[in-house]
Amino acid sequence: MNFFSRPADIGVVNAPAPAPDPSVAKAAPAPGLRFVARQPILTKDEKVFGYELLFRDGIEDYFCPKDVEAASKTMLDSSLIMGLDVLCNGGRAFVNCTRDMLLKDYVTLLPSSHTVVEILETVEPDDLVMAACQRLKEGGYMIALDDFAMDDKREPLTNIADIIKVDVQSTAPEERAAMIKKYGPWRCRMLAEKVETREEFMAAKKAGFAYFQGYFFRRPETVKTHAVPGNQLNYIKMLQVVSKPELEPREIENAIKGEASLCYRLLRYMNSASFGFANEIHSVRHALSMLGEREVRRWVRLVVTLAAGQNKSSDLVLSALVRGRFCELLSPKIKHGESDLFLLGLLSLMDSILDLPMTDVLEKVPLDQETKAVLLGEESYLRPLYQLMLAQESGDWQGSGVLSKSLKLTESEVAEVHWNAMQWARQMNGS
Repeated sequence: MNFFSRPADIGVVNAPAPAPDPSVAKAAPAPGLRFVARQPILTKDEKVFGYELLFRDGIEDYFCPKDVEAASKTMLDSSLIMGLDVLCNGGRAFVNCTRDMLLKDYVTLLPSSHTVVEILETVEPDDLVMAACQRLKEGGYMIALDDFAMDDKREPLTNIADIIKVDVQSTAPEERAAMIKKYGPWRCRMLAEKVETREEFMAAKKAGFAYFQGYFFRRPETVKTHAVPGNQLNYIKMLQVVSKPELEPREIENAIKGEASLCYRLLRYMNSASFGFANEIHSVRHALSMLGEREVRRWVRLVVTLAAGQNKSSDLVLSALVRGRFCELLSPKIKHGESDLFLLGLLSLMDSILDLPMTDVLEKVPLDQETKAVLLGEESYLRPLYQLMLAQESGDWQGSGVLSKSLKLTESEVAEVHWNAMQWARQMNGS
């Protein structure tokens, strides 16, 4: 008997989704907050410290309701706190602040425990600005100086700043060394931004920077080995098995049994309160029969991504989940033939998660030609969707608008889908 066939007394077609985390389910932001992207800021060991938030129309527009007196600060504050919970996944929110935002205390609508006030290079450190920064500091906010350079006019603010951000692309090594020596760890923590390669990351870390911003961690590390490590082969094999047009029940059962962590996750997942089965599920075969074929495919891809990324930056795995869910939610709205859009988004970062060239990942996973082509940077009718996914993620609002229009989507629905994908990914990553 095919164990994907459900027992007759189970009156459902698909297994229920996990019970939603209340903190995620309630995280419905104010409309403007959905038009936001984020750039991760990592520590030396590549753990996420926080995110710089990129708002579409400028955060000041969002914080300034037309009728200030009529706006409920409590309601706005609550929606922002819940929004930051999803956007920053427990980390700090780095928020760009203009002079006006500082002087009018708009940033105090955000919780001090989760906010870093990032003062732009255009802000003159006059007496009013100094006083505003001092108030924020006393209120528990961290202060960061954006795009700091030699002989910076914001020098007076270094006495109260917690973090100094230095652009590694626009400064010379000797300038960075001088700033680290002058402001170093006894005064401020130094943050290297626009770190695009692993070589730049290693150099910045060696130079004494404490935090790092850029997409160096999303590029696979080039490691010359004679063979792919065993656990990576297992992950690829699992993706290969569930990507076949026809699932082989015994094959998927044996693949899961061969990876202890997946067995544990599967049984824990099936025995969670969200399913409410009367009897405990003790075997992989029983669990798979209860899930059904469609959910088995989805579950394995999800868990393989989480397991493969255990030693990677949490943002890398989170982004892979967001991409997969984003593409999946858009699938009913666009033409995509036989392509599995969830898999497209998920695999887009699998080379970095497994530290393998994308060609090596894809040659072992049976995929349709259009998906394979777009992941390899070749021509494909899925390319506009792929580019939209990247534009939305990076805060390229102009590009996102053009691509949305080409796919006959509105910017609002794309933003809504991306927000929902972030909520879902945060819930999955924490389960």
